[in-house]
Amino acid sequence: MTDLTVNILLSKAYSNMVLACLLEPLRVVRDSGHADVRWTILTADDGAVVSSSGIRVEPNTPLRQAGPADLVLMVGGDEFRAEVQRHAGLHRVSPILRSGVVIGAASAPWLMAALGLLDGRRATVHWQLSEEFAETFPKVDATTTRFVRDGRFWTCGNAATALDLILLFIEERFGPAVAYDASAMFLQDSAQTDLDPASPLPRLRGQTSDTVQRLVAHMSDTLETPLRLSALARAANMSERSLSRLFKRELGVSPGRYYQVLRLARARDLGANTRLSVEEIALRCGFSSASGLRKAYRNCFGTSLRRGAPTV
Repeated sequence: MTDLTVNILLSKAYSNMVLACLLEPLRVVRDSGHADVRWTILTADDGAVVSSSGIRVEPNTPLRQAGPADLVLMVGGDEFRAEVQRHAGLHRVSPILRSGVVIGAASAPWLMAALGLLDGRRATVHWQLSEEFAETFPKVDATTTRFVRDGRFWTCGNAATALDLILLFIEERFGPAVAYDASAMFLQDSAQTDLDPASPLPRLRGQTSDTVQRLVAHMSDTLETPLRLSALARAANMSERSLSRLFKRELGVSPGRYYQVLRLARARDLGANTRLSVEEIALRCGFSSASGLRKAYRNCFGTSLRRGAPTV
């Protein structure tokens, strides 16, 4: 059973950056083995769309064949006013937007408002459109905040806030540890792996403390020779009990469990993208034997480690 189904609605002249900020964290969740995530690309007229930077994308399936989804990602484009004027074409997407959480990014809130989905709700749009948006849709409680959640309709105006929203969705759906993994791909400077308090590690928008971020970076740097919990606690200048409470509070799992997931995620990457033997992968990920790695991997991901398998 699929853990998360996603419909992705792309407008003409959509932003590749916005799409990447919404989709790539979900791809990380899928590829890390945290969840079975599947998505379908859709367009209003069932034809190909070209992004604002000239990249052409074909839909996976016609709108009429698209089923309901847990999450709908709607990426607006530069031709949103023309889309509203093509009233019939816009209304073809309306049924798709009536299931699950809808995240509307860039100019997408404008299209959502034109369909009446935001009447009586709070919403935001790209700051350059905010004044015109408020005047055009008086039934919408238009704001200038970074992003807005009103029921199942979530809106934002740019790529940075789209990333914020999708990470928030991942955290609420799969837990803070999974959201941290997804965010680390984009927000964490892997070169900063020591425990120096002055280390400029980026924050996950205030969701995790500097201490946790430094410890996770230290874990990532010692996957081949994992440290004992006591050593991690000393490095953080706290007791083991306090360390466990900190991880439970901020990431929802114990530090030992999180450490193991990091090692297994590394094993998965090596298995998928190298020709190393399982024995070699085990040693590089801090396991004493291939059998120990296989058992831990199956217990964590519910499947066997595949060597040399593609990730796409």
